[in-house]
Amino acid sequence: MTEFVWKLPSRGDGRRALPELRGRGGFGPQAPRTEATDVRPGRFGPFDDLAQIVDAAELNGFDGVLAPYDPFGEESWIVAAAALRATRYTQVTVEFQPAFGTPVYAAKISATLQRHSAGRLNWRLAVDTDAQEARARGDLVDGAERYRRAAEFLTVARGVWNETEVGAAGFAGTGFEYAGQYYDVIDGGFRGILSGLPFPSVHLSGTSEAALELSAAHGDVHVFGEEPDGISRAAAELGERAAAAGRRVRVALDLPIIARETEDEAWARVHRQWDELGRPDAATEHALGDGRWAGFDALGYDQRIGLVGSYEQVARRLAVYEIAGVQTFVLSGHPHIEEIHRAGEHLLFLADPAGHTLTTAQELTA
Repeated sequence: MTEFVWKLPSRGDGRRALPELRGRGGFGPQAPRTEATDVRPGRFGPFDDLAQIVDAAELNGFDGVLAPYDPFGEESWIVAAAALRATRYTQVTVEFQPAFGTPVYAAKISATLQRHSAGRLNWRLAVDTDAQEARARGDLVDGAERYRRAAEFLTVARGVWNETEVGAAGFAGTGFEYAGQYYDVIDGGFRGILSGLPFPSVHLSGTSEAALELSAAHGDVHVFGEEPDGISRAAAELGERAAAAGRRVRVALDLPIIARETEDEAWARVHRQWDELGRPDAATEHALGDGRWAGFDALGYDQRIGLVGSYEQVARRLAVYEIAGVQTFVLSGHPHIEEIHRAGEHLLFLADPAGHTLTTAQELTA
């Protein structure tokens, strides 16, 4: 079954092209107080904007939301916990850097969140982060060593989560032992109300050999970013590595989108934002064909390549990705509240193969 996830903003939101000009959520310039604004103190705070986006995701039928890791933005664990508290059905993925704490601590936090949310928490590890930013956090692990540490992190987290022993009195006890390069655990494990809960689904990313090997051995979902020549080769390599390990890893794609009633309306939105940047090149110079556009990073998105077009055109392109093996789409667009409602109302029912698929594989390849 295809899943659709919405990526939450981590550093404010708004209609402007430049991220520093987006004032929603308490980031960027603050809107002036006018007669049209509610000036009563305490009526609206930074998290209210995020709360509306989370609510919109659940109301519009998205399967989940992603709280992204951002060293200069909101703390993803806090955002994820708030999203779990505010929803009943939505899966919530928290992205974090393994150096934020020990795997035992991450597992303990997650066990509590799973208990209070009926098991709706997922993990996404940000392994390949900027080296300078990592040093600013006091993290000296670099290069391929980051992937070795991530493998140990997941091994220990699963170990303390799953390891229990039942004593003569009938109580679950501990018993996990681990001595590695980065972590040592003696008599670890959870008991009582923190035992017996579902371990978070593990999402990973990257296209390097180390990244694919980590996912093949430890990942449940691997998130790719679109490339000019597509992701088919990297996805196939991931599948081969996972099969060799006796595992299957779900393929996900991180895609920003600008979708409107017509293709012209979608491109008009692109041109309005592009003109704000004052760049000498034209937005159309970055078009890759098939509705793919390689200018989203200039507008402040995490990914460079996304989709631009009518709702039907974007849905057809998503169907092509589904045929190629993509099972999860991580979508994004700003301003988030408006864009998630557009996607929910006009796009999901076209793209959802379990409901009203717009087109079939035969039609697409004809």
